[in-house]
Amino acid sequence: MMRLAVYSFFLCLSLLFGHGALAQQTLRGRVREAETNRPVPDCEVYVRGSRSIVRTDSAGLFTLSKLPTGRVQLQFASLGHQPFKAEVNVTGSAEVQEFTLSRRDQALGEVVVAAPKTTFGQGRLREVEGTAIFAAKKSEVIVPDNIVANLATNNARQVYARVAGLNIWESDQGGLQLSIGGRGLDPNRTANFNVRQNNYDISADALGYPESYYTPPIEAIKRIQLVRGAASLQYGTQFGGLLNFELRQPEPDKTVSVTARQSVGSFGFFNSFNSVSGTVKGFSYYAFAQYKRGDGWRPNSHFDSKTAYADLRYQFTENFKVGAQVTHMDYLAQQPGGLSDEMFRENPRQSNRERNWFEVDWNLFNLNADWKLTPQSNLNLTAFGLRASRKSLGFRPSQVAADDNDRYLRDLITGDFRNYGVEARYLNRYQLGRLPSVLLVGARYYKGYNHSIQGFGPSGRGADFRFVGPEEGYSIQNGTSDYEFPNYNAAAFAENIIYFGDKLSITPGLRIEHIRTTADGSYGILFRDIPGNIYGRETFQEQRTSSRSFLIAGLGASYKPVENRELYANVSQNYRSITFSDMRITNPSSVIDPNLQDERGYSADLGLRGEQGRWLTYDLSLFALRYANRIGEITDYNSRTPSFRYRTNVGAALIVGVESYAEAELLRLRPAPAEAAPGPWAWSVFSNLSLIRGRYTESHVKDRLGNDLVSGREVEFVPAVNLKAGTRLGYGPLKASFQYTYLSDQYSDATNAREGGTSAVVGLIPAYHVMDVSVSWERRWLKLEGSINNLADAYYFSRRATGYPGPGILPSDGRSYFFTVQVKW
Repeated sequence: MMRLAVYSFFLCLSLLFGHGALAQQTLRGRVREAETNRPVPDCEVYVRGSRSIVRTDSAGLFTLSKLPTGRVQLQFASLGHQPFKAEVNVTGSAEVQEFTLSRRDQALGEVVVAAPKTTFGQGRLREVEGTAIFAAKKSEVIVPDNIVANLATNNARQVYARVAGLNIWESDQGGLQLSIGGRGLDPNRTANFNVRQNNYDISADALGYPESYYTPPIEAIKRIQLVRGAASLQYGTQFGGLLNFELRQPEPDKTVSVTARQSVGSFGFFNSFNSVSGTVKGFSYYAFAQYKRGDGWRPNSHFDSKTAYADLRYQFTENFKVGAQVTHMDYLAQQPGGLSDEMFRENPRQSNRERNWFEVDWNLFNLNADWKLTPQSNLNLTAFGLRASRKSLGFRPSQVAADDNDRYLRDLITGDFRNYGVEARYLNRYQLGRLPSVLLVGARYYKGYNHSIQGFGPSGRGADFRFVGPEEGYSIQNGTSDYEFPNYNAAAFAENIIYFGDKLSITPGLRIEHIRTTADGSYGILFRDIPGNIYGRETFQEQRTSSRSFLIAGLGASYKPVENRELYANVSQNYRSITFSDMRITNPSSVIDPNLQDERGYSADLGLRGEQGRWLTYDLSLFALRYANRIGEITDYNSRTPSFRYRTNVGAALIVGVESYAEAELLRLRPAPAEAAPGPWAWSVFSNLSLIRGRYTESHVKDRLGNDLVSGREVEFVPAVNLKAGTRLGYGPLKASFQYTYLSDQYSDATNAREGGTSAVVGLIPAYHVMDVSVSWERRWLKLEGSINNLADAYYFSRRATGYPGPGILPSDGRSYFFTVQVKW
């Protein structure tokens, strides 16, 4: 009986499973796209309630096996298509069932790829940014938000402290004019750089008079970009390279954002900076207004300055946007005049000039458009213009110690500047054979018209900028001039990055220039007797035109053994046109060679730069700068007086040096777990050291005995040691910084005169050192800042001026205090 029961149990089981096996079915289907009726390959087909998942083949076909008879639910998933569900009746039929999916066309939201924010005060430009190539070039980027410094006064000593080798002239409290040079370049109004704002020219005349009387407020600047001599291929022929102020941009995520900064300081200083920004659909805007005033460290140094700026943009499509920008700046500054060496030693704060004034009115206009033609190519078009004027009025004898007397007429120089230009840039990423490459081509058209008049100003004390006749009073000036300077420039350039794998690239480039500069006008000479009475005058007409075309070339190379380390090298030809101030300005302390020629030469860099983790950034480089026809000034050329200056092509010069910069976040030396939150403490140190040697290798000028005047002498404006170092300490929202600056001796003329004589326009600029301290605290919408400039109250000077705002020694400011309150909402 037991055996019969077991046998009956297994018989029932076999009948049951046999019936189930007979009930299993197979389903065949095809998936098509509803809009195109094309097969959908690699579509996942899933049977709900089971683990059965299959994929469609290239014809959109799929097969599901071992399905139970009856209704089942299928789910379909395919990239680029809407999810789909369907119920089917499984009957075992061999017929292929049809299914369709709809395409999923969806505009994705903005994707922001973010890296940890760097706290370093200096960075570098990427190889390609927008429609510009910076591969293998010596470049620096200053981010004002990353430094603790006195921003209200545009304190260049602090703001540019991390840029190696810069020589900075300091002569006004408000930072109204920026005067930086480097590698032996004259810092006067940054005339040896191509100075731009948002990538368009802002100087008086990029060729005829490349001096910058306008400097954007540091509080409005997002980034400052510097590219050394190799930038001449893209931005023009200056030996210094590119200096570009990238202003803040509209807030993308707010309709309205307002920032208000109010600053007070020593010697009657006050600064009010206010900005508004936002985005409404495709329209975005940013605008600021600034008012600044002060009385200065020396008497007779009062200034009032106003600046306003508006940036309007409209995004028509994802690939096309346009923008317009307008800038206005005007200021009136009283100038205390220069000092002789003896006067400076007696009292550097003294002033014997009460009637010297300087007035500037600057207006900039810009229209720009950006097209993303394809994912690989971009086109940028920029049109820009300038309408500006500057007027200088004062008593400026060659003997700076001479007392000012109201009975003397003053010297008045006015300049009106009108220029406009268009630049087009096209950048394309393409394959050169099997090598990835980036091509940049561009063209520039530029036209300027400048009008300069020099004559007699009224004998009063006020800022009265009108011309009067010499008969109205006594004057030290024996001549007048009235000149027009029409200038024309057309240029085209090309640069190309060629990548040889992931590590090595080269960047050749060419630029062709056509320049025409003209001086057309007259100058007059007055003849006086011994008591000073005018007994005659003579007027001379003059017309000079210089038209030239030339080609300059450059080559760069970059090798990256690892992602965050780069060995770079570049060499580029340079060319600098003579300016209209070189062609004709009447100056009692200076005479200009009528046969003055353009400067030519080249610059080269070899460097190693990179980062080590998140705690160290560095850039160590060697450079060489060769002048074939350097313009300079010599003294005692014709033995009339020891203070006589003659401006001419003095000779050939070679400047070589080492420039180094390093900044370390010391508290990041010990690696922390990736998931660990940063601590409240931060401590960094930086060092910026340049060791430079500049010598004249040939002389084009001789003394009365026929001896070379400059061969073997040191190049002017080249301190052998240029050191800037500092530290920054932070705890949460509180940050403090300390900075030390040292420059060794430097000469102000090519003959290396050590004493300035009665005019003090030439002579040694002695070594000096200065210290600065700044502190800031920020909490949500409120920020407080304070600083002490020249902490040790050092008496020093960095400039001997040839004319305005001198002539003579211009002392730098002593110790001063500043405090800022910022509110942002």
